[in-house]
Amino acid sequence: MSTPLQYIREHADALRAEARPSDRLGRLTDRSVEIIRGSEGMKILHSKDHGGFEGHPNDFFDWVVEVGRHHPSAGWVAGVVGIHPWEIAIWGQQAEDEVYGPKGEKAEHWVSSPYAPFGRLVPTDGGYRFTGRWPFATGSDHVEWAILGGMIAGEDGQPTTPPTVVHVLVPRSDIEIVPESWNVMGLSGTGSNDITVDAFVPEHRVLVADDVRGNVYTDRHRPDNPLYHMQFGLMFPFAISAGTFGIARGAVDAAYAHIVGRVSTQGTKSRTDPFTMAALARAEADVEAGMAHIKQLVAEHHEWVSAGRGHICVEDRLRFRIDQVRATDRAVEAVGELYRLMGSSAIQQASPLEPYWRDLQVAASHVCNVREICYTAWGAHAFGGQVPPTALY
Repeated sequence: MSTPLQYIREHADALRAEARPSDRLGRLTDRSVEIIRGSEGMKILHSKDHGGFEGHPNDFFDWVVEVGRHHPSAGWVAGVVGIHPWEIAIWGQQAEDEVYGPKGEKAEHWVSSPYAPFGRLVPTDGGYRFTGRWPFATGSDHVEWAILGGMIAGEDGQPTTPPTVVHVLVPRSDIEIVPESWNVMGLSGTGSNDITVDAFVPEHRVLVADDVRGNVYTDRHRPDNPLYHMQFGLMFPFAISAGTFGIARGAVDAAYAHIVGRVSTQGTKSRTDPFTMAALARAEADVEAGMAHIKQLVAEHHEWVSAGRGHICVEDRLRFRIDQVRATDRAVEAVGELYRLMGSSAIQQASPLEPYWRDLQVAASHVCNVREICYTAWGAHAFGGQVPPTALY
């Protein structure tokens, strides 16, 4: 068992107690952050030469799931923020030194996103003038840096043709959080605020998105490190799945606790009701099978790159994506069917079940969990068509 995972299990009760307070705050409580930082799980995918562990991706998955089963918003932040050290490791030494310190003396720093290309970069001496507004900056109240999506623009501020989409690394000092911009039905505690930027960005803090997906920076900066050859388009959806499965696992746990004491209006004990037991069994099996499926795929891909066999091909990346979204879908559907049988008491805001259901609906809506994009891209590739870059994230 990894040390981060063990730490979360030892602090499960304390973490669970912070879930509703985080939802009320609209961000993680300070105690939630303290527990996550104390586990050091954010360092699992972080480079060793800058203070991280360079662990196996499945160690990261297990850690995120464990956080999320006790505190859904914390698990979501763990997945989204925790994947960014992987990209920072391929950014190049100058940028990584700025974020984490040349010797990892700032290894505790957190990095948020979003990657939506809503920013505009107008070239200027030594870099760009970067402006824009982005929604869904998960964990933005607690980070020191952010990776933001943008497009290179001309002097008129309009994107060039053809467009060049980029990832831009920005310090917290250049970011403004838009007040009262995170008002949602679920995952309220993630603090996924709108943010704005109007700042100078040097050239070394800008990466071309297509080259990130194509492992150009990995080949340049981490050519002999298998972890960083795992492909961005695989790793980021993997992290979103981890956050989603953490909530699903917690939802099933909450159902067990609810069923023990529930008696229907007809006087039937839920723990003896065959329909309830069947739905519980399906949810238990589909959640566990989904996690096992995703971890097996990741283990196979990690073994491939560890053996030095080259990049993970488009066909295998698309296979991962259709399996990933299908596994997530099965879990969400199974939990939904189970919760339909939990009775009217389960819809009360005081019920332990209610927040899990809401949070799971929001998690399922993330673009990395949207099945249609992946299915149509896989089909196009299978029959010789063009694969849209969005399918590979």
